[in-house]
Amino acid sequence: MANRNPEDSFSSPKEQIAGLPDFGWRVKLNHEFKEKCKPFQSPRLSQIPSLVGLGLRYTQHTLRCYMKGRRPHMDFVNPVLHKPIYGCPIGGIGCGSIGRGYRGEFCRFQMLPGLYDYHIVQADSFILTIRKEGKTVYQSVLTGHRVSKHLKKWQWNFPRDQAVYQALYPRSWTVYNVPEYKLKLYCRQVSPIIPQDYKDSSFPMAAFIWDVENMGTDDLDISITFTFKNGTGGKKDFTGGCWTECFSNTENDITVNGVQIHQKLRNMDCTYAIAATKKDGIEVSHCLQFDPHGDGSEVWNELENAGRFTSKQGSSEKCRKGKDIGTAVSAMCSVKPGSSKCLEFSLVWNMPNVQFSGKELHYYKRYTKWFNGPENQTPLMSLYCLQNYKIWEEKIVAWQNPTLNSSAIPGWYKSFLFNELYYVADGGTVWLHTSDDEGGDGDSSNTEHSLVREYGKFAYLEGHEYRMYNTYDVHFYASFALIMLWPKLQLSLQYDLSKAVISENTERMKFCMGGSVGHRKVGNTVPHDMGEPEDEPWLRVNSYNIHPTVDWKDLNLKFILQVYRDYYATNDEDYLRDMYPVMKVLVERSLQWDKDNDGLIENGGFADQTFDAWVVHGASAYCGGLWLCALRMFVESAKVLDNQEDFDTYTKVLNKAKESYQIKLWNGEYYNYDCSTSGTHDSVMSDQLAGNWYMKASGITDTSVFPEENVKKALLKVFNSNVMGFANGNMGAINGTRPDGKKDITSCQSEEFWTGVTAALAAQMIQEGMIEEAFKTAWGSYNVCWEWLGFMFQSPEAYMTSKHFRSLGYMRALAVWAIQWALEKYHPDLLSS
Repeated sequence: MANRNPEDSFSSPKEQIAGLPDFGWRVKLNHEFKEKCKPFQSPRLSQIPSLVGLGLRYTQHTLRCYMKGRRPHMDFVNPVLHKPIYGCPIGGIGCGSIGRGYRGEFCRFQMLPGLYDYHIVQADSFILTIRKEGKTVYQSVLTGHRVSKHLKKWQWNFPRDQAVYQALYPRSWTVYNVPEYKLKLYCRQVSPIIPQDYKDSSFPMAAFIWDVENMGTDDLDISITFTFKNGTGGKKDFTGGCWTECFSNTENDITVNGVQIHQKLRNMDCTYAIAATKKDGIEVSHCLQFDPHGDGSEVWNELENAGRFTSKQGSSEKCRKGKDIGTAVSAMCSVKPGSSKCLEFSLVWNMPNVQFSGKELHYYKRYTKWFNGPENQTPLMSLYCLQNYKIWEEKIVAWQNPTLNSSAIPGWYKSFLFNELYYVADGGTVWLHTSDDEGGDGDSSNTEHSLVREYGKFAYLEGHEYRMYNTYDVHFYASFALIMLWPKLQLSLQYDLSKAVISENTERMKFCMGGSVGHRKVGNTVPHDMGEPEDEPWLRVNSYNIHPTVDWKDLNLKFILQVYRDYYATNDEDYLRDMYPVMKVLVERSLQWDKDNDGLIENGGFADQTFDAWVVHGASAYCGGLWLCALRMFVESAKVLDNQEDFDTYTKVLNKAKESYQIKLWNGEYYNYDCSTSGTHDSVMSDQLAGNWYMKASGITDTSVFPEENVKKALLKVFNSNVMGFANGNMGAINGTRPDGKKDITSCQSEEFWTGVTAALAAQMIQEGMIEEAFKTAWGSYNVCWEWLGFMFQSPEAYMTSKHFRSLGYMRALAVWAIQWALEKYHPDLLSS
C-alpha cells in the first residue's frame, strides 16, 4: 500500500460536487483505514544497550509524576494510540479546540490548556428529522456511530456509503444523500482561522451551515437538531454542579436562539453554547436538558412527534454528582420541491480565565479583549459567530484560491498544505495575556515587550503527547507557518524566548539519558522549551529532562537563524536590533564548542541536537552546517545594523569554519554524518543541508559557504538513497542511510521518517530548482500520513517501514509551509499558472 503514486491518490477529489471545492481530503463515510499501526516501543536488540539507562530513569520519573497526581510531559508508558478517525477540528487559535471525526464525531477535546481527552462523545451529534403531511417519515442521527449502550432510542443507521466528507482546513463539508426522499444535505463547518487576523482568529467558536435541497416532488418539513453535553467525555464529566440555560439574542434583524451549559473544568469556569439562527421560514426550538446516559427518549420522541421541542424556558437544576447533562437546539423549515433552505448553527465555548497546573499565574485568553465583562458572554459570542461566518469564509477563500487555482501545483499538495495547518490551533495552543488582578510571582503584563502586550503570548505544544511548549529545535521547522500567516505571533514567541535565553534557573534536574544532574536552565543559552502545561510555562522553562540541553549544539544556532529569517520576512529593523545582543551572546557561547580553534564547532559525543537518540561525534554535517549559516546570518545582521567591528570579527571566524567544514565532511558526493572514525560516520543524512536551506530561505545565497555543486550533488544523493530507496519513493525521506542505500540502524531515529524533515528537504529542493524531486519527496509523507496509515489531523513526528509511529499530533509536520515559502520566494510563476 505504501508503494502508491500520486496519480493513484484516493483522497484527492475525482469528480466535482456542487458546493464543494475541487481540492481537499475527500473520503466516503464508509471508508476504512485497515492498516494496523502501533506506537514505537521496541527498539532493535543492537539499540537496547544505549537505552537501558534512559528507560530505568524515565520510568522512575514517570512514577514520581503519577504519585504527585500529574502526568509526565512525555509518557512513554502510555502513548497516544492510533485512531484513524479524525477530520477537521474546530475553533480559533489558542482558545481550546475540539476535534471531529470524518464521520462527524466530536472526539478530541483540548479545553484545559495543553491537555487532551480522547473520547467520542455520543451525545454530541446532529439529528435529521423528515416530516411529510404532518407525520415524521424519517429520523436518524447523521454523525458518528453508537459507541456505548446509552441513547439506545436514537437511530444510528444512516448509510455511510450515501455520504461524502471533505476537509480543506479550516473548513470541511459533509454531503448526505437521502435518496428515498430525494433529499440532499450539505453540512459546512467553518472556523475563524484567517491569516493576518489577530482578532477573530482567536475566537472559540465554529459555525455549522446546513443547506437542505429538496429534489423530489413532495413538500417536506426538515428539522436539523444539534445535541451537546457538558465536559469532554471523561470521568470528570460526572462531578455534578452543571446546569443549562436558554437564551435569545437579537441584533440588526438577526435573532439567535440557543442553550448554554454552565460547568467547571478543573475549577475553571467554562460555558458551552449551541445556537441556531431564527429567521423567516426557520423555527428554532430547544430541549433545555436531557440525560446523555439515558435512552435519549426525551429528545427523540419530541422530534419524532412534532419535529420540534416544546422549548421550556429558564434554566435547569444543577445536576447532582454522578450525573452529566445534555441539551439540544433544533431548526425546522419547510422545503418545497426544487428548492432549498439554509439552517445555521453555532458552537462556542467561553473559558476566559485560565491557569496552568502550577496555579501561580492567571491568564486571560486572547479573545477576552473583545468578549469580556460582567454579563454572560456566550450569547454575544453565538450571535457574533452566526453574523460573521460568511465574512470569515470570504477571507479564507481569498487566501486559499491563489494556490488552489494553480494548475502547476499537484492537487494532493493543496490538501497537504492547508490541512496540516490544523496544528496551529489544535496543537495544545494557548494565546493569552496576563491578568492584571491576580498576578502571582511571575512576569506581570507591564514587563512584557510592547509587541507581546499588543498581540499576546503564544505557545503551542511540541506534540499532543510530548507536552512541552514552543519546543525550539522543532519550532525551527514549523515556524514557517507562523511567519507566513501570523508573523506577529512568531515575533511574540521570539521576544518571550529571548527573555528566557538570558534567564537562569538553578533548580537541580536529573537527566535521564546519562543520569547526570545539572541546573534546569543555564543563563545565556536557548532553552529547549518554554515549560509544560502541567507546571507553569514561561515561568519555569526547560521541562525536557532526557539530556542537558545546555550543551545541545543546534538550539542557540536556530535562534540566530530564525531571527534573521523573521527580519527578512518582516523587514522589521527594530526587531533585529532588539534581538542582536542576544544573537551575539549566543554566537560567543557557541564558539566555546570549537575545541580545536578551526572555527567549526564540534558535537559532544552524545545525541546533542534535535535527533536526540542519534549520537554525534566531532564536526557534523547537521550542526556544523547550522553553525556556518548562523555565522553568515549574524554577520549579515551586523552589516544591516552597521556594526563593522562584529562584521569583521565574525567574518574571520566564518572563513575558517567553512574551510574546515569542507575538509572534514565533504566526501565528493555528500557531507558525511560526522567526522569521527565510527563505522557509520559516512552515513547519508536527509537533513545534512538544514543550514543551507534556512540561509537560502532567508534570502542569502552564498556559494562560498555551501558550494552550489556540492549542494546539488548532496541533494541528489539524498533523493536517490533516502527517498527513492524505500517504497519507490512513496514514504518520504528516511533520516539516515548507509552509502549503499541500506538503512542506518545505528539508532531508532536514524531509521525513522520524520514528517518535518521530509518537508524541509522538499523545500530545499524547490529552492535549488529540483521541482519534480521535491514534490515526489513531499508526496511520500502525504501518502503515508493521509492515505496509507490514516494519520490525518494527527500527523506524527515519525513513522517507520514497519508501520510503527512515534508521537501522534506533532508540531514539526507544519514544515509543509516551508515548501509553500520556497514556492512563493523562488518559483512564484508556479502559483500564478
